[in-house]
Amino acid sequence: MNKAVVTRFAPSPTGFLHIGGARTALFNWLFARHHGGKFLLRIEDTDRARSTDEAVAAIFDGLDWLGLRGDEPAVFQFERTPRHAEVANQLLASGHAYRCYATPEELAELREQQRAARQPMRYDGRWRDRAPEDAPAGAPFVIRIKAPREGETVIEDAVQGRVVVQNVELDDMILLRSDGTPTYMLAVVVDDHDMGVTHVIRGDDHLNNAFRQLSIIRAMGWEEPTYAHIPLIHGSDGAKLSKRHGALGVDAYRDEMGMLPEAVLNYLLRLGWGHGDEEILPVARAIELFDIAGVGRSPSRFDIKKLENLNGHYLREADDSRLAALVAPRVAARLGKTLDEKQSDILVQAMASLKPRAKNLNEIAEGAEFLFKNCPLDFDEKASALLDDSARALLAKTADVLQPVQFWTVEAIEDAIRRVAEDAGLGLGKVAQPLRAALTGRTVSPGIFDVLFLLGKEESLERLAAAGHATVG
Repeated sequence: MNKAVVTRFAPSPTGFLHIGGARTALFNWLFARHHGGKFLLRIEDTDRARSTDEAVAAIFDGLDWLGLRGDEPAVFQFERTPRHAEVANQLLASGHAYRCYATPEELAELREQQRAARQPMRYDGRWRDRAPEDAPAGAPFVIRIKAPREGETVIEDAVQGRVVVQNVELDDMILLRSDGTPTYMLAVVVDDHDMGVTHVIRGDDHLNNAFRQLSIIRAMGWEEPTYAHIPLIHGSDGAKLSKRHGALGVDAYRDEMGMLPEAVLNYLLRLGWGHGDEEILPVARAIELFDIAGVGRSPSRFDIKKLENLNGHYLREADDSRLAALVAPRVAARLGKTLDEKQSDILVQAMASLKPRAKNLNEIAEGAEFLFKNCPLDFDEKASALLDDSARALLAKTADVLQPVQFWTVEAIEDAIRRVAEDAGLGLGKVAQPLRAALTGRTVSPGIFDVLFLLGKEESLERLAAAGHATVG
C-alpha cells in the first residue's frame, strides 16, 4: 500500500452513537492504525431539522469512551456548504451536470406514471439535453449530474468483491437543490476528496450509493477511493438489529449495562472480523492483526451473553483502583449517599473479591452494597430463612471466637471460623451460610473470610450481634 492510508467515520448527529456505527468507527480506526495512517471524523449535519448539538456531544462522548478519537479536529459538513456548491457549479460549467427546471408537480406526475406502469421510479432526464433558454424566465432549478447511460460501473469492493451495476439503472441525481443547498450525495464525495480519504469503510447499506457517487468522482477527474462495505449487525434471531435485541446506543452499554470500553471494542471487533480462534484481542493486538481481508460478507449476529462473558474477562483483568472509581457512583446510587474516603478505600480493597464472579459493573456494585449499609441490615427472604434459632446460637459462638482475634487478617479470620466449625461438628459451609446472611443480608457474597476482613472487626461483631437478636423471617 503505497499511498498513506486515510479513513473516516462520518455519522449524522440525529441521536446517540449507534452500536453499529461504533463498529464502523472501530474498523476505520484499526485499519488506519494498522497501516500507520490517519483516522478522521466528520459530522454530517446537513439535515438541519434533525441535527442537534446534544447528538453531536453524544457521538463525541461515545467515541472518546471507546478511545476512537480522530487524528485531526472533526469536520462539520454544513460549514462546507459553499465548497459543495462550488463543485456543483464546476460540474455544470464542464458539461457534466445540467439545470433541471422540472416542477414538483411534474415530478409527482412522472412517479405516478412509473408506478402505474410498474417501472423503476427515477428521473427521466427530461432537461438533460434541453437548452436552459427553454425554461420560463426566473424559474427555480436544481443541478443534476449527467450520469453515464451506457455500459456498466464496476466496483472492486474490498469486502463484497466485484460488484457491477448497469449504468442504465443510474439516474441523474440532484447535486444542488433549488435553494442552493447541496444534497448528501454531493457533500459526501466532496468532503471525502478534500479530506484525502483513501479508503471508504462503511455499512453495506451504502453500497448502492457508491455507484452514484462514483459518477461525481469520475466527472471531476478525482482519484477513486477503495471501497469496503461491511455487512450490518443483526440480532440473535437474524433480523436487523433493533431495540428488542438490546441496547442500540453505546452510552447504554456504558451507563445502564456497566460494560468496560475494552470489552465492547473487543466484542465489536469480533462481530464480522476474525483471526483464527483468538477471542481475547486487546487493542494493541487488534491493531497488529486487523485488515479488511478478515471481514466476512455475511451479517454478524449480536449475542449479549458473549459480550457479558467478554466483559467479565476484562473486569477480572482491570486495575482495582480504576474499577472502584467506576463502581463507586453505582454503589452511591443504590445507597442514596456518596461514599467517603474511607469507604472508597474499602471499595478498592473489595475489588479482588468482588470482580471474579461479576459480568458487569452493576453486579460489582450490587455485591459491594453490603459493605456500606447501616446496622441492623435488611434481610432478603433467603437470608431470613437461614437465621433460625440454631443459626443465631452459632452466630453467638462465632462472635465469641472472633472477639479475641488481635490481628484482623484473612488468615486469622479463617483460622477462627474453621475452629467454630470443628467445635460444632459442622462442615465449613454450614457455618458460612448463616454467617453470610448475618453479615450481608443476602445469601450470595464474596468469600466469607473476605467479607469479615473487608467489614473490619468492629462492624462484623456489631452485625453478628444485631442478627443474633433480630426478629427475622
